[in-house]
Amino acid sequence: MPVEVFGPGYQFLDREEVLTFEEIVRVTKAATQLGVRKVRLTGGEPLLRRGIKDLVAQLSRLSGVEDLALTTNGLLLARHAQALKEAGLDRVTVSLDALDGEVFAQMNGVGAKVERVVAGVETALAQGLPVKVNAVIQRGVNEQEILPLVRWGRDLGVTVRFIEYMDVGETNGWKMGEVVTAKEIVEIVGNEFPLESVTPGYRGEVAGRWQFQDGLGEFGIIASVTKPFCGDCTRMRLSAEGRLFTCLFTGDGCDVKTLLRSDPGEEKLAAILGSTWSQRTDRYSEERGKISVKKAEMSYLGG
Repeated sequence: MPVEVFGPGYQFLDREEVLTFEEIVRVTKAATQLGVRKVRLTGGEPLLRRGIKDLVAQLSRLSGVEDLALTTNGLLLARHAQALKEAGLDRVTVSLDALDGEVFAQMNGVGAKVERVVAGVETALAQGLPVKVNAVIQRGVNEQEILPLVRWGRDLGVTVRFIEYMDVGETNGWKMGEVVTAKEIVEIVGNEFPLESVTPGYRGEVAGRWQFQDGLGEFGIIASVTKPFCGDCTRMRLSAEGRLFTCLFTGDGCDVKTLLRSDPGEEKLAAILGSTWSQRTDRYSEERGKISVKKAEMSYLGG
């Protein structure tokens, strides 16, 4: 969450404007009736939400949820890992763009210490939580961190997924020249480690995968810029104040909170979710450079 936006004077939402755990669970239950099986809690930063383990516990008990994950910046993960595991969390993804302390501090913008994130990853693993690490690579900023992250992931048994630097939101000053492409990343890693590509595990898998020929794990790349996958996208996002988004690259969402608080039946709620998804026409990544749309910030929508 950028400090220049969310500084000391920022006016956050009143508590009553934020969805309750019970409302989040209701939406999730309705989604499972439509075939949703994977649920992810993401950012801003979900570990800042008071009682997050209670939400995890409620979601994990839903009969339709087969995979419950959480994405975090990792700064509070060491404190919460045991409780999250006991509550029923299946796995965790940690955002970590650099292992070098100075580069990490430059990219997070708030002086956070990389050691806290690494400790969070190690604690989660010790608690039996599988961990993946996401790293956004920006040319001229942290491309030198690719190989250190790969080596570190191999040593820990953690899959590192590199993400092409994207034009999410309106404030990051994105330029195409700052994108380190998937092709370049594979070449950088392949120059040190013999690789072979991995067949996607399912339709809609967002990351291309490569395994190390020595058998010590794999890494992935999310290439939303150079290899868009809009047609296979299966991700719907629910914001903290109850708006439903059908694309990461969008500026508006369907108001679900008002519907929830008018107390509709489960069938009506599921019908609204289904019609919202079936009518989507989002394909921003395929049309990048041809259209101009107002986009929500990553700190608002998460990943």
